[in-house]
Amino acid sequence: MEYVYAAMLLHKAGQKITEEAVKKVLTAANVKVDDARVKALVAAMEGVDIKKAIETAAVAPVVAAPATPTGGAPAGQKKEEKKEEKKSDEQAAAGLGALFG
Repeated sequence: MEYVYAAMLLHKAGQKITEEAVKKVLTAANVKVDDARVKALVAAMEGVDIKKAIETAAVAPVVAAPATPTGGAPAGQKKEEKKEEKKSDEQAAAGLGALFG
């Protein structure tokens, strides 16, 4: 997470996110720098509109669940939804896990 925080700090300060800049921030924070992680982070951040990503993440839409006439979904359906939701979360985290080990 320190690597992402370093990138966010650089972005907030109006600085370009480069390998050298990320290494300086991490070193200043007394973090042992892993060059491969820094390189992967900078490559992953290339072309990403960080401001837009933050706004999108901060404003998650709230959607009300539709009411069912029976008062609830069948037990089997609830289990399937939970499995699908868990897979979705795992898939989203898989890409980040590759970046940060």
